[in-house]
This record gives sequence, structure tokens and C-alpha cells, in this order.
Amino acid sequence: MANEIRLEVVTPSKMVVSEDVELATAPGVDGAFGVMAHHAPLLSTLKIGEMRFVKDGQTRSLAISGGFCEVSNNKMTVLAEAAEYAEEIDVERALRAKERAERRLQEAASRAEEIDVARAKAALHRALVRLAVAKGSSKQ
Repeated sequence: MANEIRLEVVTPSKMVVSEDVELATAPGVDGAFGVMAHHAPLLSTLKIGEMRFVKDGQTRSLAISGGFCEVSNNKMTVLAEAAEYAEEIDVERALRAKERAERRLQEAASRAEEIDVARAKAALHRALVRLAVAKGSSKQ
């Protein structure tokens, strides 16, 4: 445990991760950041993106849908709206969500109707992150 930090990733429905890790990275709103053992205290808002952590030399990835992160007393706590491991992602569902969001954005551009563009962009970004994490790489 001397070179590890406790990582907890929690969503409204469950505890996704609760283990000691060597390194964790998260998509902060001001840029991605990494945390290792004995990191200085930190608070950050998280954006939609990929979170990674290393345990026993193995890297695991999670798609997260924003939230908050606190680092204190050799513990990193992530409170996320949603978080899922690559192998848990339903790729077909994510593809449908991507197509739906792209269609809404096209409609917004071609019509004067009230379409919530910010919501459609966020949905598109979530779908793209989920697909990238499911494939094993992502662009934050």
C-alpha cells in the first residue's frame, strides 16, 4: 500500500470501483490529471471522458459521464453521474445514441425549431466516449 492510493468510483446506483491502485487518471474540466500515492489534496469537476487506473501493472478503463473528484488522505473519490467498464458498454446501444444525437444536431442546423443543442452535443460526446472506451482507446 506504500505506493498505492485508494480509488473509489461511485455512481447514484452503485460502487463501481473500490480498490488500491498505483495510478489513476481522470478527465478534469480543465484537462486530464493523474493521481498517485500521497498526492496533495485536490478537488475537481469532471467532464465526460475516459478514466483509467493501474492495478498490479494492468490498466483498466471506465467511461464516465461527468461528476466530481476529491483527493485527500491518500484516497481518490470520484462521484460520477455514470461510470462503466469497457466490457460493460453496450456498443449497439451507444451507436444508436450516437446516431440519434447526430440526427438531432443536423435537424437543429437545418431548422429554426427549438432543439436543445447543448443536450444533443453532450449525448453525442457521451456516446463517442463509450464507443472509444469499449474499443480500448479514447479521445478526451
